Amino acid sequence: EDVLRPPLTKPIPRPSRGAPSPPEPFSLDWVYPPGAPLPPGSPRSSPQDVPGSPSPSSVGGSGGPPGTEEAQKQADGAEGEWREWAGWLVQDRGLPGFQISEGLFSLTFLLTPSYGYRGRDSRSNLFVLRSGEVVYFIACVVVLYRPGGGPGGSGGGGQRHYLGHTDCVRCLAVHPDGVRVASGQTAGVDKDGKPLQPVVHIWDSEKLHKLQEIGLGVFERGVGALAFSVSDQGSFLCVVDDSNEHMLSVWDWNRGAKLVEIKSTNDSVLAVGFNPRDSSCIVTSGKSHVHFWNWSPGGGAQGNGGLTRKQGVFGKYKKPKFVPCFVFLPDGDILTGDSEGTILTWGRSPPDSRTPGRGGAKETFGIIAQTRAHEGSIFALCLLRDGTVLSGGGRDRRLVQWGPGLTALQEAEIPEQFGAVRAIAEGLGSELLVGTTKNALLRGDLTQGFSPVIQGHTDELWGLCTHPSLNRFLTCGHDRQLCLWDGESHALAWSLDLKETGLCADFHPSGKVVAVGLNTGRWLVLDTETREIVSDVTDGNEQLSVVRYSPDGMYLAIGSHDNMIYIYSVSSDGAKCNRFGRCVGHSSFITHLDWSKDGSFIMSNSGDYEILYWDVAGGCKLLRNRYESRDREWATYTCVLGFHVYGEPQGPAVRRPRQPRHQCPLHARRLSPHLAGREGREHFPVAHAGGRGHALPHPFAVPRLLAGCLTPPPPPPARDWMGEGV
Repeated sequence: EDVLRPPLTKPIPRPSRGAPSPPEPFSLDWVYPPGAPLPPGSPRSSPQDVPGSPSPSSVGGSGGPPGTEEAQKQADGAEGEWREWAGWLVQDRGLPGFQISEGLFSLTFLLTPSYGYRGRDSRSNLFVLRSGEVVYFIACVVVLYRPGGGPGGSGGGGQRHYLGHTDCVRCLAVHPDGVRVASGQTAGVDKDGKPLQPVVHIWDSEKLHKLQEIGLGVFERGVGALAFSVSDQGSFLCVVDDSNEHMLSVWDWNRGAKLVEIKSTNDSVLAVGFNPRDSSCIVTSGKSHVHFWNWSPGGGAQGNGGLTRKQGVFGKYKKPKFVPCFVFLPDGDILTGDSEGTILTWGRSPPDSRTPGRGGAKETFGIIAQTRAHEGSIFALCLLRDGTVLSGGGRDRRLVQWGPGLTALQEAEIPEQFGAVRAIAEGLGSELLVGTTKNALLRGDLTQGFSPVIQGHTDELWGLCTHPSLNRFLTCGHDRQLCLWDGESHALAWSLDLKETGLCADFHPSGKVVAVGLNTGRWLVLDTETREIVSDVTDGNEQLSVVRYSPDGMYLAIGSHDNMIYIYSVSSDGAKCNRFGRCVGHSSFITHLDWSKDGSFIMSNSGDYEILYWDVAGGCKLLRNRYESRDREWATYTCVLGFHVYGEPQGPAVRRPRQPRHQCPLHARRLSPHLAGREGREHFPVAHAGGRGHALPHPFAVPRLLAGCLTPPPPPPARDWMGEGV
């Protein structure tokens, strides 16, 4: 059996002197993952050496592995193995038209812009920097967004990104100088199944350069809340992790030294903050509690004795289930917002000799006033520059401005389509930024109202397709929303509630209609201008994995989890579809399919790693002799198995950060080839006649790379899947 296995120790054969000279060679470049930081010692040219490449600050800060000698040796050895494999592939596998490049080609993928904001399940995630940029996060990317003028507009506009994290960011804190930022990431798993530990990065928002990394190996599960001290110019950072005990620790972040650590509570901790007038006072709040902590920055040796806790007593007031937020007032009082919709004012009480803490008796806080503010939970409180306070409601979606004595001054209601208020930040002038639970970022004021500047899906994204002629793309997912995005304005053109989960989509070549496959076996064809459903068909009762129009638009292929591919003939405008036939032969669910350039043949992959070829024009017949399709040209290449894919999942792999789940590269059908790979992210050589060859990994760790590309289950041994059709 001829199984393609790269013998990494095999010498590269050289052509004999009398051998005819090959045609003009193409370049075979080995490329690391798009957007990944370069490993130390890599001979690849820097982005500045490549014409048209951006500066590092526009891409992200340091996020690569440490520049140790061992890491350099590993990187150099990895490249050597790849180069040897490449030579074996080119010389032994009949690719005389390719040669190995002397240098590695630099490919930098830019996340500009990033679509979406994580507000559904996160808090403490929206701030305004000294530069006027808005900082927030989505997945493992921290976004710095300049509202003025939009991307490329007169006001600056656009986005920058900090890409140093390797897993999802869950909280942010901004230093009092408005430049330095702390971001905490959750625990995760790398490509080898090894755990990625939670960590906090402190970085410069101007240069996007990491200044310090703290807590690696200390925090458990994740970082839940962060806060810089204020009264001492931000010398200390308080961190609460997501362990069962929700460990509270204080760090001298400049030295990376932990000063004190203590168990806070077994209940959820949702917020933490230093008293801006006294860094020895720390407040935490969360599930049914408000805790006041005292500590001494000059307490000497590390120990739990450096922190003492005083629990807030609700007394005659109803104890809320959650206290999601609080804010310090200029006069020293503290306001808390809770799940009952009330704002409690906590004032200082005389020193309590029974809880002296370090350095003598400390003042404590007690409730001095209660204000009914919202219907439902209060998710956010924000102290404005003029001394007034803004509160953001959950159920009622109201923003209320409060003056002295908590008298309501004015209010505004967030439209229902954007969800409840999650976070509030004060922008330049009278401008306000509001993050919502439906992952929207709004901009405006209480008088004129609010409009969205950033929108995104609220659940897992699965379907993605690009318009054949316009700079637009369409997405769908588990939130049942179908969204059309404008790639020029970087904004949402329109959205539609599908009422069911959308899993795949594809535009008709005319661009007038788009087909969307659902999780129930139902598929729709919609007019892209009117958003009306022009066809509504059901094939079986299993979810649909992929929908794909033929290049000429005459056929529509639908891959289902019932192991069949349904073929429909399509009218010239794409509005009418009639059943043409079925492709029956797969023994597992369909994962990928592609049309030939002439629109007569289909290549398909299934969940058990079958590669089948079909003659659609000839009556949906299965082609028994796969070698008839060896040199066939394909309109797209989304299948992970086939003649264009050489190699097997072994060899050196380069660690890289996980990218946003719904930030997929927008590969149009005219961009071929590409390799959809699998979750393992190993590198594969990819070649195609008449073009360049590259070693590409699975570009993104997402459920769907393109519409119709379902991530397959873990692969069987190489001989079982590589032996088919190669």
